[in-house]
Amino acid sequence: MAVEICYDAKVQYPAACNAMETLLVHKDIADKFLPHMAQRYREAHVELRGDPETRKILPGLKAATEEDWRKEYLALVLSIRVVDSLEEAIDHINRYGSHHTDGIITRDKRNAHKFLQEVDSAVVLHNASTRFSDGYRFGFGAEVGISTEKTHARGPVGLDGLVTYKYVVLGNGQVVASYIGENAKTYTHKKLDKALNMQRN
Repeated sequence: MAVEICYDAKVQYPAACNAMETLLVHKDIADKFLPHMAQRYREAHVELRGDPETRKILPGLKAATEEDWRKEYLALVLSIRVVDSLEEAIDHINRYGSHHTDGIITRDKRNAHKFLQEVDSAVVLHNASTRFSDGYRFGFGAEVGISTEKTHARGPVGLDGLVTYKYVVLGNGQVVASYIGENAKTYTHKKLDKALNMQRN
């Protein structure tokens, strides 16, 4: 699942603002996961850049710089970092990220909950491709723009003008490539009666 989601998030349409630009991998799975993932990326001609730990596992990669962690490539380029903990990953995202779209792939519900709560981004996803972050896919009709700002409305302001949204997407392996082309899955949009209580999940 992780390989398919990470592949879709980078390769399906790399020029989009919701394409993955940095991949963070926990040290406990890096030795096993990264070689397999790197092979899939190489097949798609993705240029990989890595931190020192990543480059030990994948020799020959270009070194990722401080600028790479902040970079929105909008191309088949990806920076990779091995992290010691979920907390380190969250800190990295909140420090370097655009606060646009970020996701976690894990079977651990506590870790997923912590990530979804503490990552300061407009859209956070669990076990689904970042490419789902889109106005049409969320059922808003055509997307006319996107903002990661937290400013309030002008003029007389009620509660609606003082709050912003954080969209939470929960999946079990979904990738956008499945919804495109021949035999594509279709999106279904329906009103939810109650807000999701993430504490119960």
